[in-house]
Amino acid sequence: MPDNVTSLFRSTAAHSPSMAALVRESDGTGPVDFCIPCNPYFPTPAMFEEMASRLREIITYYPSSADTITAELCQLLQLPPQCVAMGNGSTELITWIDHLLVRESLAVPVPTFGRWTDQPMETGKRVDMFPLPEAGGFALDLGRYAEFIRARGTRVAVICNPNNPDGGFLPRQSVVQFMDAMADLDLVVIDESFLEFADAEAEPSVVQEAMLRPNVIVLRSLGKNFGLHGIRFGYLVASPGLANKVRSMLPKWNLNSFAEYVVFMLKQHRAEYTQSLLQVRRDRLEMASQLSALPGLTVYPSQGNFLFVRLPVGAEGTVVRDRLLTEHRILVRECGNKIGSSSRFLRLVVRPETDVHRLVAGLEQVLYEPAVPELGYSSGTAAVDRLVGETNGAGARLTASSGSPVIAAALAAGTGMPLPAAPPPQGAGMPVPAAQPGPAPQQVP
Repeated sequence: MPDNVTSLFRSTAAHSPSMAALVRESDGTGPVDFCIPCNPYFPTPAMFEEMASRLREIITYYPSSADTITAELCQLLQLPPQCVAMGNGSTELITWIDHLLVRESLAVPVPTFGRWTDQPMETGKRVDMFPLPEAGGFALDLGRYAEFIRARGTRVAVICNPNNPDGGFLPRQSVVQFMDAMADLDLVVIDESFLEFADAEAEPSVVQEAMLRPNVIVLRSLGKNFGLHGIRFGYLVASPGLANKVRSMLPKWNLNSFAEYVVFMLKQHRAEYTQSLLQVRRDRLEMASQLSALPGLTVYPSQGNFLFVRLPVGAEGTVVRDRLLTEHRILVRECGNKIGSSSRFLRLVVRPETDVHRLVAGLEQVLYEPAVPELGYSSGTAAVDRLVGETNGAGARLTASSGSPVIAAALAAGTGMPLPAAPPPQGAGMPVPAAQPGPAPQQVP
């Protein structure tokens, strides 16, 4: 692909350029995509042919109302419609959650999906970022996270399960205990956008528990599950009152005709969808095995449809990304613009075996033939990471001499010191046991 394509990455903030933008700047054909976390096996070719045959009808006429489409989805998922709100992508729902339910502060582990940090900051909220330690494989310790929330006095807590970009997974019972321990908060959000790809538990979702609690929202992304990001549809599940608070603010026709068509055709294709998830899980194991064989490359355990990898010492992620794109027509997600990550990390979407062979061959050439040269600049993320550890998450620098327990907690979170446990307020619920840490990643010599 032409070199000018790589300039698109320098004009984006927390996300990669769209595939449409990449195609426009290239020779008209897109790269092999290891960046956008799609399901490569669904919809099936036959389903795409069916949609193509109805294209004129789909784009000519208005869709049904969101209530009609939501009712069909709820029948498919066996959920009560009064507990569900559908949005034009999960990002629309995150935006409304922020505007309606986040009053002053939000806590979220980092690195994570960029809208959970960016959206509340854009509306002037305080974002308390809880660093996930690289030494622990980016595993989230729910006990320490709960202590951090209490010490900061945060009013909204977010968990992504599995987390993006590392794919870290939390057992269902641990998440339920966390929800109950945070019962006094304004809101707890469990983002399950990638949970359909997990196989660590038979029933990992907390959707049923969320409907019974007045301050819990579970977020789901249909675009990621179905491999149809361009259609833009997602949904949330909550108690009837909480779901209605969001649903009442959404436009009556906030879902498009493609979303309606896909939702209504799903009941005839559930078997194909289930099979696609099984295949992605098998591909994830095979892809992790092949990548782990590359010298110096660290692959972290993942329950998403992507793998988080650390490049060998001396490799600069932006250079690796650009060379893979221009020399091998392979698109990867370099994570230097994610808070809590750095340019040494890539997120690689799980793809079929033939594509993985191409990726591995490209990485072998870019990383080792010859080695990626050292550059005289950094991605800037190290400075961001230090800022998270040394400030209150909003730019105010902290000092160890401060007598505030909140400041002491923030300093401890950034330096690895033990966090002081703050007594929970009345009615805070049961204490949260620390989640078992995941296995530390093994670096291949």
